[in-house]
Amino acid sequence: MLGRTNKLSIETERMYLRLPVYSDFDSWLVLRSESIEFLEPWEPARTEDHLSQKNFRNRVYWSKLAQKNGNALPVFMYLRETKTLLGAITLDNIRRGPAQAGTLGYWVGKEYIRQGFMREAIQALVYYAFSSLDLSRIEAACLPENAASRAVLEKSGFKYEGVAQSYLQINGRWRNHVLYASLRSDRRGKTDIR
Repeated sequence: MLGRTNKLSIETERMYLRLPVYSDFDSWLVLRSESIEFLEPWEPARTEDHLSQKNFRNRVYWSKLAQKNGNALPVFMYLRETKTLLGAITLDNIRRGPAQAGTLGYWVGKEYIRQGFMREAIQALVYYAFSSLDLSRIEAACLPENAASRAVLEKSGFKYEGVAQSYLQINGRWRNHVLYASLRSDRRGKTDIR
């Protein structure tokens, strides 16, 4: 189970990952607003109130509840040196029992792309999932044409597993996704994951 504390913090070389809190709203709003066109092709269509304070409060409430119940770990990525919000990464759909698996999703603000932040966050969260949550498999999916997302998954030790037809609605359309996974005891070849 995930811990029952809201004090969760996962440290990386340059960042800390933690649950969102209500006081994150202003920095989240600025980052999402400045990155909206950059993120739009890769994300589900957003409602008109997506950037509202009420919607953000609901996100914070869901994050705390999901972490407490052990079915998701949604964290924000902060640059340690300046306490700047960079993006978010979520381990969702955590399944226990025979599966011991979860699904990874993430986004980073446009200003912070291609600086290695997402790779660092993915590796830290996957390590945490394997070592502290006792998961055995982490899955991720992205659009076939999202070369940056595919590259960060592959550089983070994820292996390509195939294509899922009409996997998610992205920007208002059902889209195929390429599927990747990282295994705690991966016998498919060397990975960078500890």
